[in-house]
Amino acid sequence: MFLAKVVGNVVSTQKHEKLIGNKLLIVKKLDEKENIIQTEPMVAIDTVGAGINEIVIVVTGSGARKASNTIDIPTDASIVGIVDSVEWNESLI
Repeated sequence: MFLAKVVGNVVSTQKHEKLIGNKLLIVKKLDEKENIIQTEPMVAIDTVGAGINEIVIVVTGSGARKASNTIDIPTDASIVGIVDSVEWNESLI
């Protein structure tokens, strides 16, 4: 799992039948200061109703398929939580 910021959404009229009805969002990973890490963006299935500019919890791998309540859905990333706040122990960073 990792923290990410929702930076966009995906609209796709043609997609795998298991993806129909699922909202797809574009996320970018965050560092410990909640700054966007300049890595490749990732498309994730939204399972919690997240929106643009929200900080979210993203799970990848087999956990992403389980999070979307359908084991056979073709996904590598799912948004499983919307973050209200983050507290860091500065002495450990």
